[in-house]
Amino acid sequence: MAAVAARGCGGVWRRAWQRGAGRPGAGHGPSPRGQRAVACNAKGGEVPAGKSGLAPWIPVVGLEIHAQISSKSKLFSGSQVQFAAPPNSLVSFFDASLPGTLPVLNRRCVEAAVMTGLALNCSINKKSLFDRKHYFYADLPAGYQITQQRVPIAVNGSLSYSLCIDNKMSQMVTKTVRIKQIQLEQDSGKSLHDDTRSQTLVDLNRAGVGLMEVVMEPDMCCGEEAAAAVRELQLILQTLGSSQAVMAEGQLRVDANVSVHHPGEPYGVRTEVKNINSIRFLAKAVDYEIQRQIEELENGGTILNETRAFDSKLGCTVPMRDKEGKQDYRFMPEPNLPPLILYDAKSLPANMNHQQVINIDWIHERLPDLPSVKREKLVEQYGILPEHSFTLLNEDGLAEFFESVVKQTQMKPKKVIGWILNDLLSYLKQHSLTVKESPVSSFVLADLLNLLEKKEISSTAAKQVLAELWKGEGKTPLEIVKVQKLELLQDQKELEQICQAVIDGQENEVMAIKAGNQKVLNKLIGLVQRKTQGRSNPVLVKQLLEKKLSE
Repeated sequence: MAAVAARGCGGVWRRAWQRGAGRPGAGHGPSPRGQRAVACNAKGGEVPAGKSGLAPWIPVVGLEIHAQISSKSKLFSGSQVQFAAPPNSLVSFFDASLPGTLPVLNRRCVEAAVMTGLALNCSINKKSLFDRKHYFYADLPAGYQITQQRVPIAVNGSLSYSLCIDNKMSQMVTKTVRIKQIQLEQDSGKSLHDDTRSQTLVDLNRAGVGLMEVVMEPDMCCGEEAAAAVRELQLILQTLGSSQAVMAEGQLRVDANVSVHHPGEPYGVRTEVKNINSIRFLAKAVDYEIQRQIEELENGGTILNETRAFDSKLGCTVPMRDKEGKQDYRFMPEPNLPPLILYDAKSLPANMNHQQVINIDWIHERLPDLPSVKREKLVEQYGILPEHSFTLLNEDGLAEFFESVVKQTQMKPKKVIGWILNDLLSYLKQHSLTVKESPVSSFVLADLLNLLEKKEISSTAAKQVLAELWKGEGKTPLEIVKVQKLELLQDQKELEQICQAVIDGQENEVMAIKAGNQKVLNKLIGLVQRKTQGRSNPVLVKQLLEKKLSE
């Protein structure tokens, strides 16, 4: 009989076997993957095998992230870096590996790597080395990649990231993943496969572009954790300016190493899922691969040490090539590059030209506030909820938009955040727009909220005005209010008459309210709002209705 899969605490995957069922691998057929629960329990803690006959699995996930350094030129040549340029239009003699060409290290790339290492709590090696990693592929004209295998530029760091518990933004837990190292290396070119003509075209524009490879230790246990860690890293890189980290443009690519094992046993054989270019796909790929390995092992199979790719259309990983008999990359020291020497304030020679060296302490002093610090400041300064601070920072430019509105309006930040998240953000997502593409500027939204705060319009009318503003016709909120006659009724006598007319026409509701059912009062308020076309102040309407009902 098929076993039912469940997800345990702290990364323990368990399989609930029916009475009489054997240990994993006893010949049971796998359950359909679509029926498997794939949720990461952020609370932590291990679920042991007990009377229920649970056989736990512990997934192990490590990541290798390649971030394209934000630089005008490549790592070792003066060629320009530009996305979507015409094929082979940005290729120097060195990029094409013509004989006799030599690498010249890009200072900006080194500074970006140091900055990133410091932000990730790494130790910066004052002396790091470059190596050649040999392998043959059409888009690697030299036959080797210049990287930092032996002594990378930064080591032994950490990254803290936050997860929702049970998908509730109000319940979050912080976890930490260790950073093994950060190394500088070249990117390869790009192979374009033309299946109709059965040929492969090579574009070397990307060849030699500077990369930082961030290697994360296998401290994660599911796709949700991996995705959260990469998203936090992406925000840090964008805050630093060391990488634009736009995944859609290949500026941030993730390789996930996945294995499973039983508690107390050595780590299982790992597979590597290569070149994942979306955070959403990363979560799906990791969870699928965990499921696949568990099913394979429980059906008596073995896991191959192989490289796989994630097919986003099918939602599964597929084999690319096996890694059995570890590939010999024939690492050797790069003979054309001397050791990279960095300095700090103590080791910097007095007579050294500061323009010719990189000072670690100088870079450290100029680090901007990281996302975690920004979130704390938003919560402390504006009194918003912690989960709202995550949303503000997760959307590019939204935090700045929020702060700009707060500065220009008399409305309290706690109210402003509701309009930003519930109205502005939902509209932008619905129409696939970024904050920078919003047809409603922070100045215009602040103008609208000021009208609401001054009680010149109702919240219902404010939403009507906002709907008009989305059209981007250049009208101001006040102009829309006057044209559509959305101002609040200032004549209290007229409002009293409308309230009395509503009371006279709702005898059953009036009796219910007088019998103690105050909830029915909301219906009367709604009816008054309808008669006034949203131009009445709900607070004032409630007061008038209560007064008249008590008479």
